[in-house]
Amino acid sequence: MTAAVDNPLFARLWVVLAAHETAKIKALRMENLAGLSGRVLEIGAGAGTNFAYYPDTVTEVVAIEPEAHLLEHARAAAAAARIPVSVTEKTGEALANDPAGDEPFDAVVCSLVLCTVFEPGTVVRQAYSHLRPGGELRYLEHVASAGSRGRVQQVADATLWPRLFGNCHTHRDTESVITGAGFEVLAARHTWTMPRWAPVPVSEFAIGRAVRPS
Repeated sequence: MTAAVDNPLFARLWVVLAAHETAKIKALRMENLAGLSGRVLEIGAGAGTNFAYYPDTVTEVVAIEPEAHLLEHARAAAAAARIPVSVTEKTGEALANDPAGDEPFDAVVCSLVLCTVFEPGTVVRQAYSHLRPGGELRYLEHVASAGSRGRVQQVADATLWPRLFGNCHTHRDTESVITGAGFEVLAARHTWTMPRWAPVPVSEFAIGRAVRPS
């Protein structure tokens, strides 16, 4: 899907949420980007929250963000970043028809985005195709939970949650999508950003490193 994304209410809410992230989520963002180097493709930059956390060993970030209001904020964050960052308006699905540069990337970063895209399998396969052999996919995503929370997620996804929160689907098996695209997972773990008892469908996160085999 290549059409522009228009979620003005959610985009404005996300800008506020991004400016007030918890210390736990900030630490996860830094962990997800730690050790990166070279040229990086970031899919779904949102308000550009990641840009301040990239290490100096990264020589360039090419970021994509299809939502117009978020794009404006991402470009402002890019201008203030310590490393070169450019932000273009396109969807992850559109990378097949409009590649993000002519050379392969050393890494692709996905942070809280694979829940919102219309075709997660297509987006992850495009991430794979834009990586050099041996290049890494770094992901930080909330994922499907088991048991009663998983049932809550399924109800949320089938009702108002995606409409209210920018097409966010809380019960996606994102890690299976990643391995199904051909990636080899090197390290991954699940963590909770809120107490387990809290009735919030987006509390369980997966953070991991996957590689395009050489």
